[in-house]
Amino acid sequence: MKKIWTKYSFSIILIGLSCLLAFILSIDFSSTANDHYKKITVSEGDSLWKISKEYSNEHSLTNKEFVNWVKLHNKIEDEHIYPGEEIVIPVNKKTFSTTELASAAEE
Repeated sequence: MKKIWTKYSFSIILIGLSCLLAFILSIDFSSTANDHYKKITVSEGDSLWKISKEYSNEHSLTNKEFVNWVKLHNKIEDEHIYPGEEIVIPVNKKTFSTTELASAAEE
């Protein structure tokens, strides 16, 4: 065992630190990612435009940008949503750029 440690100590420490760093970064990013989005359940009479207006104080998008974002990230083909359906909406007062929209679709 001592021979292995002597020969590979640098590699063992490097792998251990890499795993620790990966774990810390995954915790940090997962907690902040959820701060930008909210899952809501669609009620009777709701529309994407109505939801956009209802949550307008929680996002900085225009109504059209909001509707397009919701359609893209919830894989909604047209603007029809149904009661009981759960959708994800942006709720952070941050301006969402096109690259953020594209990268968030993969999550």
